[in-house]
Amino acid sequence: MTDLSARVKALAEAYVADTIKVRRHLHQHPELSFEEVETSQYVAAYLDQLGIPYESGLVKTGLRATISGKNPSAKVIALRADLDALPIAETNEVPYRSTNEGVMHACGHDVHTASLLGSMRILNDLRTEFEGSISCVFQPGEELLPGGAKLMIEEGVLQNPKPQRMFGQHVYPDMEAGKVGFRSGMYMASSDEIRIKVIGKGGHAALPHLVVDPILIASHLVVALQQLVSRNSQPDLPTVLSFGWIEGKGATNIIPNEVMLMGTFRTFDEVWRQDALQKLSQLAIGLVESMGGKCELDIRKGYPFLVNDEATTQLAKSRAIHYLGAENVIDLDLRMTAEDFAYYSQVVPSCFYRLGVRNEAKGITSGLHTPTFDIDEKALETSIGLMAWLALEELRN
Repeated sequence: MTDLSARVKALAEAYVADTIKVRRHLHQHPELSFEEVETSQYVAAYLDQLGIPYESGLVKTGLRATISGKNPSAKVIALRADLDALPIAETNEVPYRSTNEGVMHACGHDVHTASLLGSMRILNDLRTEFEGSISCVFQPGEELLPGGAKLMIEEGVLQNPKPQRMFGQHVYPDMEAGKVGFRSGMYMASSDEIRIKVIGKGGHAALPHLVVDPILIASHLVVALQQLVSRNSQPDLPTVLSFGWIEGKGATNIIPNEVMLMGTFRTFDEVWRQDALQKLSQLAIGLVESMGGKCELDIRKGYPFLVNDEATTQLAKSRAIHYLGAENVIDLDLRMTAEDFAYYSQVVPSCFYRLGVRNEAKGITSGLHTPTFDIDEKALETSIGLMAWLALEELRN
């Protein structure tokens, strides 16, 4: 291990206790997407204490801070964290439980933000060791369309200065704390939201000949749409169409006037994505009308697929092996989940990697977006040290 990596590890060990305090504060005070006012103010105050310059008010609650080394314009890289929480009521019995009823950091964005601040402390201490600048992006609204990343890019977060490479991380409860995971190339799927209102004619359930049954129509539609996807997508191209919401407010003896379907479509190919959504629209409208109903369709284009730049990711993985040891660096599989970091990855050569936070001995095993999600906080030492190390090595080579 080089002297510099040993110094990074020593600083990570020194700063992890404070990073845990930051994470717990953020966890106790979660805010929903694009409403992260107090979170943004907290981050700004922390940056003030460190003496690191920043811009605030990007997409209202976003920030961009800059750490300058020697010859600041030599090269620029970007690091990213997200600020928002989810509309989930926490059920964990921990001292840092959410105090904002019905809102919870169930996706680990408190970890991402605290980690970036911890990494910035290390990098600020070592700013004489590298040439160039580090643009640190604190982004609102990852959990809500159109995605804070898209809006931050539109407001110029990747300009003046323009980064040559970008890094982000995400907690991963399937992997033990102390480990990290990488995947080059395609990693996470595109994601579109589908809302279909099937309008029929309600009435008494005992008199079906006098109604246009939207529940029956919706049932046929769900099956037909699944068949459309399975029969039209390439067998080797991952594709998912799932409906998670069916609402028809009738009763045992009442057929309602309308049924609402809501779901998601995900894949890894833009041409197929557009073709599938067009076919889906045509089938939905045609099938519903053929059965006597009316169809109102709302397709909300979501995040693109996330692609990890081959060269950037391979370098990051090799540097992670140097820093953590090969036994703590894992190869990741494709994921059908989505992330708005994808917008950055389509503009800047990027690496989005995973941070293990699981500890079965402590009972920390819950998945993301659940009311019992939590992390083994020893992962924060890994997190702040590795991100700082990746940034240092990128700017030193």
